[in-house]
Amino acid sequence: MTTTRFALALGATLLLAGTAQAQDFKPKEQGLLMLNVRVSGVLTDASDPITTSAGADTGLRAKVGDDVMPTIGLTYFLTDHIAVEAIAGTTKHTVKATGPATDVTVHESWVLPPVVSLQYHFAPQAKVSPYVGAGLNYMIFYSGKDKNGFDVDIDNGFGYALQAGVDVAVQGPWSANVDVKKVFFDTDASINGGALKSKVKLDPWVVSAGFGYKF
Repeated sequence: MTTTRFALALGATLLLAGTAQAQDFKPKEQGLLMLNVRVSGVLTDASDPITTSAGADTGLRAKVGDDVMPTIGLTYFLTDHIAVEAIAGTTKHTVKATGPATDVTVHESWVLPPVVSLQYHFAPQAKVSPYVGAGLNYMIFYSGKDKNGFDVDIDNGFGYALQAGVDVAVQGPWSANVDVKKVFFDTDASINGGALKSKVKLDPWVVSAGFGYKF
């Protein structure tokens, strides 16, 4: 997948740069606030059955596309090791109905998926400081546009996320960051007033790389 290769290549470049240039740096510690600006790929791979209102299989599937956009994260350290992070960003996704001899766009929507997670940082005083986290998210679908004569309604809702990442000190308050989140989220999509429906399992990977600044 192009977006996956892009994010991984960017992350590897940032990590190598950070490792090579790390000199005097500001360590993580209690009371620290860190701002991360990243490029994030939201990769869904969703492809779920579309049924009639009575539950009969139509042979079609609802496929949701990927997107790559900038995101912002704020992390506050409650202790040297434990932090809370909130991320925000918005991406645009295309919903298609696919099947035998069928590949038609039915809807485009912007998605705002804020995630708040509790993190554990393994080596806050080190130049290379990995972390893991878990948290909640709320998927908000907005500014949707129906396509090709279809009328599509997608429900907002809560999900949860698992996270792993690493900060690499560059110099002073600056660091490079690579972050991967797995968001677990299901939503109900109604097509043409409920004549067709789909239980869409989005479960996107959010693969990010960027730079951080410690305040």
